[in-house]
Amino acid sequence: MKKVSIIGAGNTGATAAHWLAEREIADVVLVDVVEGMPQGKSLDMLEAMPIIGKDSKIVGTNNYADTKDSDIIIITAGVARKPGMSRDDLLTTNANIVGTAATETLKYSPNAIYIVLTNPLDTMTYLTLKKTGLPRERVIGQAGILDSARMRAFVAMETGVSVENIQCYVLGGHGDEMVPLTRHSNIAGVPLKEYIPADKLEAIVNRTRKGGGEIVNLLKTGSAYYAPSLACVQMAEAILKDKKLIVPCAAHMEGEYGLSDMYFGVPVMLGAGGMEKIIEYKFDDEEKAMFEKSAASVKETHEALKKLVTL
Repeated sequence: MKKVSIIGAGNTGATAAHWLAEREIADVVLVDVVEGMPQGKSLDMLEAMPIIGKDSKIVGTNNYADTKDSDIIIITAGVARKPGMSRDDLLTTNANIVGTAATETLKYSPNAIYIVLTNPLDTMTYLTLKKTGLPRERVIGQAGILDSARMRAFVAMETGVSVENIQCYVLGGHGDEMVPLTRHSNIAGVPLKEYIPADKLEAIVNRTRKGGGEIVNLLKTGSAYYAPSLACVQMAEAILKDKKLIVPCAAHMEGEYGLSDMYFGVPVMLGAGGMEKIIEYKFDDEEKAMFEKSAASVKETHEALKKLVTL
């Protein structure tokens, strides 16, 4: 069985462990600084496995040594957003947490592929790349799968069509400037613009952009974790099974889409090598403007990180 270590055993990390174990995708190590918490959650999950007939092993620990020889490291550790906070407000606190997680796990799993979920996502993935010194193929951020899933859910709610027939593509930074591509999104091959009235479609786009904030405001404490954790698991599964799955992820840009030395949400192919290929869409003027605005916003956070941390 493959091995996935999850750094951070809060709601998102523990739920990712749950999805991985339930689907028998990998054995799981759940790491957290809080003593007893990852051990308790892991034991509870392990005791659920006989009920569903799965032989996944789940171990909780406070020791990075237990992550040795992981195939994939998922970093979810960090403080969650509170109402009124932007993802960027989290920068200073989470930079320290993610930096430590990246360097400590690398000591024990030099061949692992990293999936980063901690916010501000694009910038934390960039930090992980710099701290580990790994090639860009092996450090990827979860962004667009979640945003696209939210958009698909909202389209299904509006149209009453099965989510299986709905394909949506959301690119750009994982923040309020994300880029939902309505022209490339469709319902059973029919473009969204032809299926949904313009005002309704615009409302869906706006709700998608603020999807995370909507949940933060409803919960009052903490942020979304069911969908974000499953998005990470879809990425891990695609890599472990060498699926060649094309999904939007945060990738390190080296000239693609005219961007360099930054992480940004674009369609990538995931396989055994990690991020194996970046797919480049052709944009119309409106899409290009949205894309550039989102890129400028992400670049700003990258620059703020460089002032805070030695990379």
